[in-house]
Amino acid sequence: MSRKFDGDRLLVATHNQGKLDEITELLKPFGVSVVGAAEMGLPEPVEDGTTFVQNARIKAHAAAKATGLPALSDDSGIEIDALDKQPGVYTADWAETGNGRDFIMAMTKSHDMLVAADAPEPWTARFCSTLVLAWPDGTDQVFPGVMEGRVVWPMRGDNGHGYDPIFQPEGFDVTFAEMPSEQKNEISHRADAFRKLVAGCFD
Repeated sequence: MSRKFDGDRLLVATHNQGKLDEITELLKPFGVSVVGAAEMGLPEPVEDGTTFVQNARIKAHAAAKATGLPALSDDSGIEIDALDKQPGVYTADWAETGNGRDFIMAMTKSHDMLVAADAPEPWTARFCSTLVLAWPDGTDQVFPGVMEGRVVWPMRGDNGHGYDPIFQPEGFDVTFAEMPSEQKNEISHRADAFRKLVAGCFD
């Protein structure tokens, strides 16, 4: 049984501005005021889960407990089949430099590993997203989403964030980073998860 969201303010448990912007845009039609974790001065919790669900739950529950607000978190990443579905839950970690995240470095690492493995093209892959909506009373709901596609090289496009410049979604001849944000927000892995969230909690 889905629990309906009946408040007017929702905390999005992320410090990633690109992700916050994307979720804020998706929530616009529902008249919900959105605030990010950074704006609330929340620290980033240690994400030591081994699945997208575990990490999303860690973030959502930490934020809900700290603020008393319902909190929505997203844990997402890219799985590249020829790399045994790496980087997966470690998608952001591959970009970590100690002084912030360098996704150009992470995308280059992915490509170099594919070449080193002599992996035949197409390099099939998928973006995965797991949304968790947690309430301050400790309950939550989980909504998974996926977008199939493939890794392309070289990087293409200046829109989006993360690994978007090397991911070409199935059925399209452009990467996520070459799409207008409005188009990406209609078809992405996060949009897939979000449709399930809306059906469960907002409709």
